[in-house]
Amino acid sequence: MTENPFIVSVSDDELNLLQQKLAIANLPDELDDVNWAYGAPLTDIRRLVARWREGFDWRTQEARLNAEMPQFTRDLEVEGFGSLNVHYVHKKSDQEGAIPLLFVHGWPGSFIEARKILPMLTKPPLDQQSFHVVAVSLPGYGFSEAPKKKGFSISQFAEVCHKVMLALGYNEYVTQGGDWGGLITRKMAAMYGGKHIKAWHTNFPVVRPPEFSLNPITLFTSLSMLPALFYLFLFSPTERIALQRTLTVQRTGMAYFQIQATKPQTLGYALADSPVGLLAWIYEKLVAWSDGYKWEDDEVLTWISIYIFSRAGPAASLRIYYEASASGRLLPAIWEWDQLPRIPMGVSYFPGEMLLLPRSWIRRTGNVVFERVHDAGGHFAAHEVPELLVGDVRKMFRAVWGVQY
Repeated sequence: MTENPFIVSVSDDELNLLQQKLAIANLPDELDDVNWAYGAPLTDIRRLVARWREGFDWRTQEARLNAEMPQFTRDLEVEGFGSLNVHYVHKKSDQEGAIPLLFVHGWPGSFIEARKILPMLTKPPLDQQSFHVVAVSLPGYGFSEAPKKKGFSISQFAEVCHKVMLALGYNEYVTQGGDWGGLITRKMAAMYGGKHIKAWHTNFPVVRPPEFSLNPITLFTSLSMLPALFYLFLFSPTERIALQRTLTVQRTGMAYFQIQATKPQTLGYALADSPVGLLAWIYEKLVAWSDGYKWEDDEVLTWISIYIFSRAGPAASLRIYYEASASGRLLPAIWEWDQLPRIPMGVSYFPGEMLLLPRSWIRRTGNVVFERVHDAGGHFAAHEVPELLVGDVRKMFRAVWGVQY
C-alpha cells in the first residue's frame, strides 16, 4: 500500500523504435471525395504521421505532463486477481472545505482527460467550491499494470478505484466519469454508495430502453426496432433528434465496439505493432465523438503516445469491452430498482455525445438530483468543454456534500 511518486520517462530505445516504425509506414490508398464516410481520411493521417516523424517532441509533452499532473503508483490487492500496481494523479486543494473527487476516464481516453479540469477544480476562485482530485489510470491503461487473468470486469475496476481513494485517506468522496468511467462510477455508487461515496456525476448516461420492442436485448437492437408511431409521439422534438443521432451512430459507428467486445486479441496485434494503425483507430473516434472540437496535431499525438508508451501496451485497453459484455447485461435497466444506486446522481448532457437517450429514461436509473443540458460539447467533455463540466460538478456536489440521504 506504499505510495511512490511517478514520473513519466519513456526510454530512448522506445522513442527510437517508434521512429523506425513510422519511417517504414505503408499508408493505404483512398477513394476520391469520401471524406469521413470510410473512416479517418488519408490526408489527416499523412499529415499527423509527418508531424510525428518531424516536429513532434515527446520529451516536451512528457515534461509538461509531469509538471502539471502530480503522479503516483501503489500496489493494491484486487479480490481474485492478486496485486496490481496502479498509477494515478493526485492533486490536493489548498482551500478549506475541499471535497475529495475521483475522476474516472474511459476508452480511448486516459488520465490525460483530467488535465484541463485539474487546476479548475483544485484552485478555483475563493468563492467557488474546491476539490481534492484523484484521476486513476484504469488497470491496463496508461501506466497502470494490466490484470493477467480473464474476468476482470466492471466490479473489479470499481474495486480498484475505491481502494485508491481509501488508501489516500478519503473515506468519503464523490465521483465523476464518462464513457467506461460512467459505468464504473455507477457500479461504485451501487457498491459503496452512502457509507463512502456521497454522490456521483456522469456525462455519459446510458441505459437499456424499456421493454416495448420485440427484442430488447441491447440498447442498439431495441432502438433500431422502435415502432414508428410510438417513436413519433412518445418523445419531444429534441429527444427525437437525440435518438436519431444514436441510431446513426449505431448504424455507422459501432463496428469498433463489436470487434473490441468479441475479438480484442486479434485487433490488439495491429494496434500494438503499428503506431499508424493505432493513430487512425483512435483519431477517428476523437473527431467523430467530439462536437466540432479543433484537435491540434500535437494534442492528438500526445494522446496517442500515451497508448503507445503505456505500461501494458494498447491491446490491454480493449479487454474491458470483452469482459463487460460477456455478462450480457452491460447497461443498467430502468426497471431493476433493486440494483440501482440510491445516492444523489447528477447528469450533464452534451449534444455531441455518441449516445443520446431520453432524459425520462435516465431519471429512472438513479436518484437524479441535478441535470443540465448544454448546447456545446461531446463525448470528451472534460477535454472539449472543461469549464462547462467543472461548473456542473461544482454546483451539483456543493449542494449535496454533507447532506444525509
